[in-house]
Amino acid sequence: MKKITAPKGTDDILPDDIYRWQWIEAKAREVAERYGYREIRFPIFEHTELFTRGIGEATEIVEKEMYTFPDRSGRSLTLRPEGTASVARAFVEKINPGTLWKVYYLGPMFRYERPQGGRFRQFYQMGVEAIGSAAPALDAEVISLAVDFFQNLGLRNLMVEMNSIGCCKCRPVYKETLKSFFKDKLSSLCNDCQRRFQRNILRILDCKRDECRKISADSPSVLEHLCLECREHFKSVQKHLELIGLKYRLNPFIVRGLDYYTRSVFEIVSEHLGAQSALCGGGRYDDLIEELGGQPTPAVGWALGMERTIMVLEREGVSIPRPRLKAFIIAIGKEAEGRAEKLLYRLRRNGFSADRDFQGKSLKGQMKQADRLEADFALIIGEDEIKNDVVSIRNMLTGEQKQVKLELVENELKR
Repeated sequence: MKKITAPKGTDDILPDDIYRWQWIEAKAREVAERYGYREIRFPIFEHTELFTRGIGEATEIVEKEMYTFPDRSGRSLTLRPEGTASVARAFVEKINPGTLWKVYYLGPMFRYERPQGGRFRQFYQMGVEAIGSAAPALDAEVISLAVDFFQNLGLRNLMVEMNSIGCCKCRPVYKETLKSFFKDKLSSLCNDCQRRFQRNILRILDCKRDECRKISADSPSVLEHLCLECREHFKSVQKHLELIGLKYRLNPFIVRGLDYYTRSVFEIVSEHLGAQSALCGGGRYDDLIEELGGQPTPAVGWALGMERTIMVLEREGVSIPRPRLKAFIIAIGKEAEGRAEKLLYRLRRNGFSADRDFQGKSLKGQMKQADRLEADFALIIGEDEIKNDVVSIRNMLTGEQKQVKLELVENELKR
């Protein structure tokens, strides 16, 4: 019978690896809640129109990457390809207008794209969203939160890159300027960028192909085409970043891939990711809440990829603490097994992580198992230990061994 394997672009996170994910998630929660953000959990699937309206029909995500299917009623549903649209939908549906709502999320997203380094079809994101204020200081806050998070993980070789893509007033004018610039260069652009010329011209600036990047290098800068309001907003964001001591550099080629972005956009990049260098990206989306049926409400946020974060941690040599088993109980003989079982549950109820052999292994095999599970201590119970009502406790790191009265085992493990 043919073996069933995991779908292409997905992966199993096994127990030997999950501790890294759990450690990063714990850091994410710690930093986000320090900034006053609270966790939100939203559905794995949504009505398809949430993403076609929110993200934009001309985006590559909507055109080529969404997992969309009809439910039994015939209504079109889509596995969530990103988190911002779902958060915005939840705000419109359940939160009072005028509220400053600061949330974070963790979970899987789904996009049908070619699997490559750090990119999967089921991938995991952390994101933060601050909805309800246009204050430039809030842009600086969410960027600071991201930097603080990465620094708490131990990452150092990072840079914040900033841009503004304007608003509904000035961006159409800039798009026309870009069309004039690229019009006679279309044949030299890649097929994707030729299509973007008609449907989403800003994405040409974000193309990673060398031939397109060379052409875009001489294109008009969006920063020279901002309206007064957008220009002042962007200047103020930069002032707030400088006020809190956060280094950044301007990059007029950051446009982000989703239609809902307005004004400030940013990425945090790592030198360890090559061409796909963005570890975290986000920006303002002041029109999205209204687009989804709510009142006009400004908002800003970002998302990061967990897989890429783990990849960079590995490349920078950051050590992630691995949880250790406190005690592994080794029983020698049938009578010892009963005493071992009672001690096992006693330790667990008293807050110690503990385990024992369930496969009938020899003493040598049980010691190997204690070592494989990285137990701090092996608690050995044999005939002599039963006779004297003691437990032999071996320190698995030093090899030192001593006998302790059965009722004093917990005290010894606490030392």
